[in-house]
Amino acid sequence: MILGCLNKKHFLLALLFLVLSPVGLHAHVPGASRLVQPTGEMLNTKAPDFILLNQEGERFDSTKLRGKVVVVNFIFTTCTDVCPLFTAHFAQLQRALKNGPAGDLFFVSITTDPEVDSAKVLKSYAQRYSVDFQNWAFLTGTDTQMKAVWKGFGVRVVRKGRGLVQHTSLTTVIDREGVRRFNYFGEKWQLKDLQNDISGLLAKKPNH
Repeated sequence: MILGCLNKKHFLLALLFLVLSPVGLHAHVPGASRLVQPTGEMLNTKAPDFILLNQEGERFDSTKLRGKVVVVNFIFTTCTDVCPLFTAHFAQLQRALKNGPAGDLFFVSITTDPEVDSAKVLKSYAQRYSVDFQNWAFLTGTDTQMKAVWKGFGVRVVRKGRGLVQHTSLTTVIDREGVRRFNYFGEKWQLKDLQNDISGLLAKKPNH
């Protein structure tokens, strides 16, 4: 009877934890749950325009990317979970597609932890992956600026402590007109599928 009561108590606590856990967030803290958002969310809508700082501490205006195919993800440098995988994926794609249409593809990695991820920290992080900064920017900004960008992309961020963050694990592909065409949530997607989607958009001529 005592064991049954304990099991029931543990079950109710576990159920309460699931109900209260942030939906759509991927975990970057030990033991937290992973929940994936629906893949159709915010597709075929205009991506938000923003101004942040890149890894050189320089002003980065997203409107300057119009006419390019842009691939955006959200990471933070102290993550030991899936962020390194996402960055490695982008690095692999950058190398694989470097011989494509010159200047038509741009990668953007946006931090979810601006408290830690200064421009200098982001640059050091990127260099560990042999990033070519000609068509890949790592972006940060003030807390207010970042919150506006996260909200614009539908990314939820929960800070658990310094260097400990939960956030929606999103990779999104934006066409030449600035419209979001493909969303990839979580880490289960295949790199070849993302590459095919990017290549398909690159093959389309810009509208004039």
